[in-house]
Formats: sequence, C-alpha cells, structure tokens
Amino acid sequence: MPTAPRLFTLERDTDITGVSGTGTVADGVLWPDGTVSIRWRGDRPSIVFWESLPDAEHVHGHQGATRFVWADNSEED
Repeated sequence: MPTAPRLFTLERDTDITGVSGTGTVADGVLWPDGTVSIRWRGDRPSIVFWESLPDAEHVHGHQGATRFVWADNSEED
C-alpha cells in the first residue's frame, strides 16, 4: 500500500459503453488506506469511491479496455 496518495488517469482507446468517450476519461487517486476515488471527465462529471483498486478495476476496467495509468509511471504496489 502507498504511504502517500498516488494519482492516475483512466485511458480508453475504445468506448465499449458509448458513454465516457475515448482518451483520458477520468482522474483518480489511490489513497494510503487503499481506497480509491475517481472523478469522471466530460459533460456530466461525477465522483465515485471504491474500497480498493481491484474493485474499481473490476467495474471500470472493461476487461482491459480501460487502462489505469499511474502519474508516477510506476506499477501499482
């Protein structure tokens, strides 16, 4: 688990749902306690909170169609 918040973006090459579009679709934070917050970009931005990164990836990863890209360019611990 990180000792400081880690920033990431959600990147999509293909919009499977037809809702979020492509490119950078959201900004996120992995908090030191392991929870995650994601803020969606676009015409109707919203914020969602998850208990863990795997939970967020399960719902928003679309089986690999959405990439979680770390701002510090390292892999998640």
